[in-house]
This record gives sequence, C-alpha cells and structure tokens, in this order.
Amino acid sequence: MSDDQDFDLKDLDDGELVEQIQDDLYDGLEGEVAEGVEILLDRGQDANDVLGNALVGGMKIVGEDFRDGILFVPEVLKCAAAMKAGMVLLRPILANSSIDISLGKFVIGTVKGDIHDIGKNLVGMMLEGAGFEVIDLGINNPVENYLEACDEHKPVIMGMSALLTTTMPYMGVVIEEFDKRGMMDDIHIMVGGAPLNQEFADAIGAPAYGRDAARSSEMAADYARSLQ
Repeated sequence: MSDDQDFDLKDLDDGELVEQIQDDLYDGLEGEVAEGVEILLDRGQDANDVLGNALVGGMKIVGEDFRDGILFVPEVLKCAAAMKAGMVLLRPILANSSIDISLGKFVIGTVKGDIHDIGKNLVGMMLEGAGFEVIDLGINNPVENYLEACDEHKPVIMGMSALLTTTMPYMGVVIEEFDKRGMMDDIHIMVGGAPLNQEFADAIGAPAYGRDAARSSEMAADYARSLQ
C-alpha cells in the first residue's frame, strides 16, 4: 500500500499516524507498526482506541483484500505478524483496563487425527484482528479438549478445523457430544477447512461453516456483535 518510509513517524498528527500504521500493517512492517503504536500511547491515546482504529482497522482492510484475492496467505501472515508486534505493547494495558471492547473469546483447534494448522492459524490471526480473544488448542484435539476449553474459557464461539477428508467426520462426533450435554445453545460452533462445504456442515449439524479465513472472521464478528 505504501512506499518505503523516508520520514519520521513522530512528525505525523494522530489521524495521519493511524493511517500510516494501517499502511505499515498492510505491508507487514512489524517494527514500524510497533513504533507507531508506541508513539500514540506516548501521546496519551487510549489503548482501546489504538487497537480499534489502527490495528483492527488495518486488519479489516487486509481481510477484505484477502477475501477478494488481492492478498494471499503468505502476505496475510506477514500482516498478522505486524499486528502482533503492536499487540505486544497494547495487551498489558488492555489487560488492566476496565473497558473491554473485545468481541469475546473464540476457542479454535484442529480435530483429532489431523496435524495441519496453517489454515487454523490464519483464521486465528484474522479473528484476533477482528477483536476476539483467541484460545488456540493447536492440533489433534479429541472431544475432551474442546469440552475442557469451553468449560474453562466460556467462549462465544468454538471453531473446528480439518484438512483431511478422513478427519472431517470427527467434527460430527464433537458436535454430537456437545448436543448431548445441552451445550449447543450456549456456544456457537463453526467448522472450516479446505475439503469441507456447506452440505457437509449441514449434515453434521454444524451451526456455521466458514469457507475461508476472511469469511470465517466476518461471520464470527457478525454473530458476536448480534449478541451485544
């Protein structure tokens, strides 16, 4: 989005600096994003405003361009790393803040028997960029892991990922167990992964199916906002 910087970020006013942080995030410039965030905080900007306007605002642009095929996975991973560089500075402040603009918690993990995690990781980064607190369970998760995580963290949404056609059916096992325990009304469950489609999601009783990372984060954000 932007050319290489040949100016001092401190010379920009707050509005220009927010736009520059968004540009630098889009370009995957971790150091510049962290520097911009630090300058805004030093000027007394509220950490929630910095998060929402600069980082989440920047990731929203990234998500839209990823959805539209302008950006691709390697570029989005760089963008997400730049966002995390800014979050390192914001997270301790936000943790001590009485104001919480988070969309809530999102538990995500790859299902039992499947060790693929690139897609899951990308979804997690997009969710964090949208304003969720993401609890990543990693790979090869049996139903017990999902149950324990949901009991501990009380997420708004739980997501399951699979890349192998042989592990896809295990999503149905997890959903069946959640349904048996009467948990489907309390936790919105989303499924995703390259071999999945809407028909499969319907067949296993999944309330939501995200066809890609950008769409998944959009759907999750819309659902979380509908509860607020």
